[in-house]
Amino acid sequence: MKKYKINKTYQDINAKIKSGKVVVATAEEIIGMVKDAGAVETARHVDIVTTELCEDDPLNKVYPGEFNYGGGHVIQDLTAGKKIQLRATGYGTDCYPRKDLEQEITLSSLPYAMLCNPRNAYQNYNCAVNLTDKTVYTYMGTLKPRAANANYSSAGELSPLFNDPYFKTIGLGTRIFLGGGIGYVTWSGSQHKGVVKRTGRGVPLTPAGTLFVMGELKQMSPKWLVGVSIQGYGASLAVGLGIPIPILNEEMVQYTAISDEEIFTQVIDYGRDYPAGAAKSLKQISYAELKSGHIELNGEQVPTVPLSSMVRAREIAGILKNWIVEGKFFLGEPQVTLPSTGGGQAF
Repeated sequence: MKKYKINKTYQDINAKIKSGKVVVATAEEIIGMVKDAGAVETARHVDIVTTELCEDDPLNKVYPGEFNYGGGHVIQDLTAGKKIQLRATGYGTDCYPRKDLEQEITLSSLPYAMLCNPRNAYQNYNCAVNLTDKTVYTYMGTLKPRAANANYSSAGELSPLFNDPYFKTIGLGTRIFLGGGIGYVTWSGSQHKGVVKRTGRGVPLTPAGTLFVMGELKQMSPKWLVGVSIQGYGASLAVGLGIPIPILNEEMVQYTAISDEEIFTQVIDYGRDYPAGAAKSLKQISYAELKSGHIELNGEQVPTVPLSSMVRAREIAGILKNWIVEGKFFLGEPQVTLPSTGGGQAF
């Protein structure tokens, strides 16, 4: 078992939250702190790093609905206190004979409302371009012909699963910021992949882990649960999510000090190589390059388009940091951490 100079427990950190002595840094702040003081001293001083993202997760459709108004919009309207017209039909049984129902509902009129999201916080994802001569419409947004734009989805150094790449502190029971309220990680999400190619810092180079998360909808906000309509693809839901990473030792502080320059993804041609067959990487690119606004591809400068909101992500980091400092949010110790080297779920 590896020995560390700094060793803290969840109980130690929660006691510091209760006493008002906890030290919290955001995922951006911790990078400079480690550069200045080193991993050991930073781990000694800092107790929690807040990570965050606000995005429409790739491949995540929300039903029922149509292109312009779907399940994600219903969820947002409910949290906004709006009235929703519900119509349901089905077959009757002896114990449940009713076959149809039509009535107006609000979130307050529901005795129980749980947000159950089977895929959030994708740990890296492709950068999408289109090299064909026609526009293609995908879950990564509209891709113009001849690589006129490059769309990407992750928040890079802000993103939770880049800051704990092996899920050493994330698993069943991890307490999180979810949709403006408090939620929990319940297991790995759909399409979770444990066995992937990684850098020396443990960062996956291709789509990897995902989270299954749950939380009480009645405490959430329409600001952090936003229904979206993706042209040519359908309705989805943009979710604000933040995860506190406990700094149990210097290893954890080194993981959280990852920067955009050290995180890479693959550029994929969604016009030809996706979804048919195995997608071939056109180029490996860093998140620092993606966030610069342009990448170079085939000798041309291609403008980049983020699907995650950096402004909202930073706001979530600040909110979660304040909740912890004010003693309103305590760490949830996972009962079992998520698979990082096994198969996990893949569907």
